Amino acid sequence: MSLNFDTVLVANRGEIACRIMRSAAALGLKTVAVYSDADGGAAHVQMADVAVRLGPGPAAQSYLRADLVIEAALQTGAGAIHPGYGFLSENSDFARAATAAGVVFVGPTPEQLQIFGDKHTAREAARSAGVPLLAGSGLLDSVEHAVAEADRVGFPVMIKAVGGGGGIGMQACHNAQQLRAAYDRVQRLAAANFSADGVFLERFITRARHVEVQVFGDGAGRVLSLGTRDCTLQRRNQKVIEEAPAPLLPEEVADELTTASRALAASVDYRSAGTVEFVYDADRSVASFLEVNARLQVEHPVTEAITGVDLVTWMLRAAGGDTAMLDELPDTGPPQRGWAVEARVYAEDPGHGHRPSAGLVTAARFPTDARVDTWIDTGTDVSAFYDPLLAKVIAPGTTRDEALDRLASALADTRIYGVQTNLPQLRAATDDAVFRAAAHTTATLPEVTWSHRRIDVLRAGTMTTVQDYPGRIGLWEVGIPPSGPMDDLSFTLANTAVGNPGTAPGLECTLHGPRLRFSGPAVICVTGAPTTVTIDETPVPMWEPVDVSAGAVLDIAAPTDTGLRTYLAVRGGIDAPAYHGSAATFTLGGFGGITGKALADGDVLGIAPIDPDSLHPPHPVPIEQRPRFTHAWQLAVGEGPQTAPSYFTDADMTQFYDHPWRVGSHANRTGIRLQGPKPVWSRSDGGDAGLHPSNLHDNPYSVGALNVSGDTPILLGPDGPSLGGFACPLTVVAGHRWQLGQLRPGDTVQFVPVDDDTATTLRTTAARAPGTVTNSGAALADRGILGTLDGDGDRPSVAYLRGGDDNILVEYGDMVLDLGLRMRVHALTQALAAAAPAGVIDVTPGVRSLHIHTDPDVLPQRRLLGLLTELEHDLPATGDLVVPSRSIRLPLSFDDPSIREAIGRYRSGVRDSAPWLPSNVEFIRRINGLDSIDDVRQTVFDAQYLVLGLGDVYLGAPLAVPLDPRHRLVTTKYNPARTWTPADAVGIGGKYLCVYGMASPGGYQLVGRTIPIWSSYRQHPPFEPGIPWLFRFFDRIVWEPVTADQLDEQRAAARAGRLDIEITDGAFALAHYRHFLTEDADSIAAFETRQAAAFAAERRAWQQAGEFDRDITDTVTVAEPDDTALAGLPPGAHVITAPMVGNVWRIDIEEGQHVIEGDTVAVLEAMKLELPVPSPTTGTVLRVLAAPGNPVQPGTPLAVIGATP
Repeated sequence: MSLNFDTVLVANRGEIACRIMRSAAALGLKTVAVYSDADGGAAHVQMADVAVRLGPGPAAQSYLRADLVIEAALQTGAGAIHPGYGFLSENSDFARAATAAGVVFVGPTPEQLQIFGDKHTAREAARSAGVPLLAGSGLLDSVEHAVAEADRVGFPVMIKAVGGGGGIGMQACHNAQQLRAAYDRVQRLAAANFSADGVFLERFITRARHVEVQVFGDGAGRVLSLGTRDCTLQRRNQKVIEEAPAPLLPEEVADELTTASRALAASVDYRSAGTVEFVYDADRSVASFLEVNARLQVEHPVTEAITGVDLVTWMLRAAGGDTAMLDELPDTGPPQRGWAVEARVYAEDPGHGHRPSAGLVTAARFPTDARVDTWIDTGTDVSAFYDPLLAKVIAPGTTRDEALDRLASALADTRIYGVQTNLPQLRAATDDAVFRAAAHTTATLPEVTWSHRRIDVLRAGTMTTVQDYPGRIGLWEVGIPPSGPMDDLSFTLANTAVGNPGTAPGLECTLHGPRLRFSGPAVICVTGAPTTVTIDETPVPMWEPVDVSAGAVLDIAAPTDTGLRTYLAVRGGIDAPAYHGSAATFTLGGFGGITGKALADGDVLGIAPIDPDSLHPPHPVPIEQRPRFTHAWQLAVGEGPQTAPSYFTDADMTQFYDHPWRVGSHANRTGIRLQGPKPVWSRSDGGDAGLHPSNLHDNPYSVGALNVSGDTPILLGPDGPSLGGFACPLTVVAGHRWQLGQLRPGDTVQFVPVDDDTATTLRTTAARAPGTVTNSGAALADRGILGTLDGDGDRPSVAYLRGGDDNILVEYGDMVLDLGLRMRVHALTQALAAAAPAGVIDVTPGVRSLHIHTDPDVLPQRRLLGLLTELEHDLPATGDLVVPSRSIRLPLSFDDPSIREAIGRYRSGVRDSAPWLPSNVEFIRRINGLDSIDDVRQTVFDAQYLVLGLGDVYLGAPLAVPLDPRHRLVTTKYNPARTWTPADAVGIGGKYLCVYGMASPGGYQLVGRTIPIWSSYRQHPPFEPGIPWLFRFFDRIVWEPVTADQLDEQRAAARAGRLDIEITDGAFALAHYRHFLTEDADSIAAFETRQAAAFAAERRAWQQAGEFDRDITDTVTVAEPDDTALAGLPPGAHVITAPMVGNVWRIDIEEGQHVIEGDTVAVLEAMKLELPVPSPTTGTVLRVLAAPGNPVQPGTPLAVIGATP
């Protein structure tokens, strides 16, 4: 077989583009994809050999631009264009232009498209060929003409666009009034979608079925028919379920239709695939012509399934001059065997009038025993610009019932999360008795009912997320936090109350809770901070299972006084996909839950099927097990890992315990900032880790650690970072960590050191209530050091440091940057993995440390300590260590515009002046004693950066250091940190380089930006399948200079999976590296001397400027309310006050304005969230007492509302 072209451009997108490319590739053809900006990473772009961008997302600016498509074909050497269906597939002008440009149009001729593309001329062709016609009109020229023709034909009628298709541009009208209302609308739709506004009308058959005949012509008068199809199950005139052959169609009718279809196509010497559509009057057993679709139909796979024909292959062969496949077949086509049924899976919500649903597909699973034509996968972004078709599921069978049974099974195995789909309706339709009996009509599908356990989010609340317990564990080493419920005690108790395992997915509600409507009966339980819970406005108790009836609305209010978070469990659990083992939502990373985000108004949650064997009977939480809530919290802590005298003074450690700390307004799941006395450090700086004494060589953190960032103490939450360069003097023990989830701004915290026995008691006590611990003097005796080993020759000293009661931090050697220590950490990691002790949860390396997180009830700290010391004695000498080490070359836009934007945001929102402002690269030049910014640039590009850690900060972000000490640019970190850093920004902190894996806060001095280093849901090369992080430990990064524009292009190509980067395998041997250091020792020493002098000069400048004494904590100062503002209020006036500590972000009212109960009067900013303050009453605004920017505390007056007379 030889075709007259070797490359085909597919002028389409979605599943049909993928479908065409598969057949083209099987023929040995090269493929060219075209795409819009919205489809840059779409499946058809990745499948193609070449991809060409057309333009912005809207179809009119991309896929409908015939000129750009033809230009792309000529540019890429494509000899043919396959248009698929929709878009330009039936555009005769496009086909004519392609042909004129010397490009083969894979489909009918332009003349055939013109005849059949206009429904009016198509009817005339059908009439001439003797095809039975439905009573109707010619082309209409006015609404009055339409009414007159409808009176002649007889109501009801269907008004249609002459160029319509896909259910667009048609409307059933049962009387003249409806026709008048529909006429202009159908004309507008016709003009908008088909570039022609002509309309006509036909008689509307009440009990109609939609049947059609597949034809294929050789372009020389020979036409084959390939059987019938039934496409009757429709919604809004859009086909949903199709089958072949058409069921219960009398044989004589089927013969008449196939004969008439061949005659019609042959009358114009039809070329390629086409479909002749008929409306079948089930009452009269009469079929009438509807239209010809002169293209490949969406539903073509059911014909392929019963004939064994690949219609796309036939189209390509015919377009290439080869029609030999038709020669041996009769006019009725190949023999037909069995039955096939296809279901179209749409991104729409049938529970809300088929409302379109765009967004990110967070999980997609399809059956393996059915044909699935799709373009989506986990991670696909479904755009609102295009048709909502996601997939077609096709099931064959020897009989219709068998095919339907197989389709039902396949649909049951299909799961799509992140966008709403019509899967519940499809599943119900396959079991519908009317459809099963083939008694269905085009009006049947809307009558199909289904039971789908769903929860409609009527109000999302302030910050409501899906969480499960214990969250996403085992990935701390690459910077993926566990997430999970911040108050795990309340969460697990809610689950057990409804009979679920404590691990089942549920909802965490921060401050204002959600308002949810249940589609069917359910059992729920609300726990956590005391609040008002209602079902259909009737109060129901917390901490008890409650029955919810179908259609009922659950409302969870904000906590009334104490605590911050409430939890909702539903019997069976929330139906959410697991991302790397957990459904827990990590909003910063954009994964987990249903959409990777907090709930939003209009979201829909599913309830997992109830398995009686895995659930227990519901029961109330015993009163003695319910935690107590307060404004003054005691947190039991273990001292360590970084304490006195190495980091803090003894007096300062005492201060941590003796002083009550206030929760600041910046308190969320990543961390809780505390306000109190400034830390007193036992050292003047962090050495080569940074200028500030809080800086250290990056080490892993424990959840619940008190992380002193600069001079700001922050309690790290379950969404906090896994790796960082700040000291942590103490860690909340596991049994009290739940309290972090209930700390609200303005509360106070008292740290109480406890010994091992007390920590165990707190961890295993059911209630784990606050306010029940006392300071244990014995807990402070070891200063957080569980044990030590002395160094010996090439074996460094070892310190085993406490991190609460469930973590040990192993630290090697002195506080210096020594790659030998990192190699030692790696050797211990491998030894521990080989030993595989039960109870280890996470093992995370740092620069000179290894963090081991355990289940202390399985592996207590003391037993782990014994194992670690045993393993240490068996490790090889440090100098003998060799590790795998890949070289990775990546583009870097030095001082990229996005970096300058981040600095600008910092100056306008955090600090307007600092030593590292206005230019980070200038600061790097100065502190390193370099002559110019070009020297900084050259140093960055000359260096090889060895990756020592991952997850600095978050999501596989590499912590890397130049191998050559002469390339190690020393800096200090921002203080306070930036609130925003662009994803893939490259920064330097201490001597380390980091690439930010996501947009996030950060403190490194920024030097540039690179391509994405994290790929949450979809992994294309260079990412490995199933691994969303790019780097491995000990990779060597080499930067290639590119411009900002070049980087933008490369970032787009990387997201589309079309960027090649150079990765070379290799090894790193410490002995060879030490030899290099010895040989170049003099040059290295000279560089370090010059660098140290500049560093010291910068430090002196900071001292003189008072930088070390600067108070940068987020202290909350609240202005005293003006007593006169509340004087003389009329009777019934209502004072609206702030419910918590924060700042006024917005005032939404003005004096004299009328407000209704529930209207937002102000919005506060706290915990990095926007918190609306509703009016508790209806009335007139008498006084506004606050302004944007004002700090507030609970009870601060915001406004006064006068009662309505």
